Amino acid sequence: MVLMLTRSEILSVLRSAEVVDRVEQAHRALADGEASQPPRPTVALPGSTATLIPMVAASNPQRAVGLKVMTDAPDNPARGLPRQQSLVVLVDSGTGACEAILDGAAITLMRTAAASAVATRHLANPDGTTLGLVGAGRLASAHVEAIRQVRPVETVVVWSRAPSTVERFIHDVRGAGVDVAVAGSPYEVTQTCDVLCTLTPAPDPIVRGEWLRDGMHLNVVGAPPRPTHREVDSAAVLRSRVVVDDLDVARRESGAIAHASAAGLHPEHYSTELGQVVNGTTAGRHHRTEITMYISVGVGIQDVVTARLAVDLARERGLGTEVALTA
Repeated sequence: MVLMLTRSEILSVLRSAEVVDRVEQAHRALADGEASQPPRPTVALPGSTATLIPMVAASNPQRAVGLKVMTDAPDNPARGLPRQQSLVVLVDSGTGACEAILDGAAITLMRTAAASAVATRHLANPDGTTLGLVGAGRLASAHVEAIRQVRPVETVVVWSRAPSTVERFIHDVRGAGVDVAVAGSPYEVTQTCDVLCTLTPAPDPIVRGEWLRDGMHLNVVGAPPRPTHREVDSAAVLRSRVVVDDLDVARRESGAIAHASAAGLHPEHYSTELGQVVNGTTAGRHHRTEITMYISVGVGIQDVVTARLAVDLARERGLGTEVALTA
């Protein structure tokens, strides 16, 4: 029997603090050689601008083995469909049998925010209380919840092109115990925050290096996994101490890295992976005034450990639908 979990079921069982811990453990396991995620292909869909990206990963300490299948379809928003769609398949680590199939959007939402929180825990100055958000979609409220697990966030400064999106964000974080200020521009956000998260699918830079202030930490999150898309310009990358989720993935799929490399960025500038900071192999922040940047492309190990947590919690609560695929 295969357990099927819907988006609402996944979101009903996952809690941000637990996902942050699982994602942190997963990156530590990668750095320690106790987890693996082989290089992933990017497959063009015939007759379309969409790409298919399968992400295989396994974490021994967390009994998490599986595959995320994601499509990135730039034309979908014009059709009223999400640009990215995905599902996660978990495999029993003992027998190799398919154990569960989960909605990928819920897993992606939670693990993406959790990874930013892990990076913030290890790279941001510890006393930062103001969180800046460029973009106010569902990732924004998820980031507020996740980063509140690792930093004493008191104020959130948010900007979005769409006022309706900001209104929905304010509604979503009501009761979170933070003050929300609406900024008039991305520049205004950068001038008022200690930790900045960019959460937009912008193909061209929306945050510029000349705006960055000493001591800031940035989580660069929103751009799709395409080397032509970037939310921050090359000056921002060159000014920052850069940490990536996975070196191979960042080199091939991060637009921020690709454009900065063309502008003279040396590979050593982005050679540190998040797991190396988590396990202490490499220092996090070197000094208080350093600008740090976590570039998040998104990796399969984050998905499978989050899916493992969701399946375990769902089974405890009797949630999900068991399906006999061999019937």
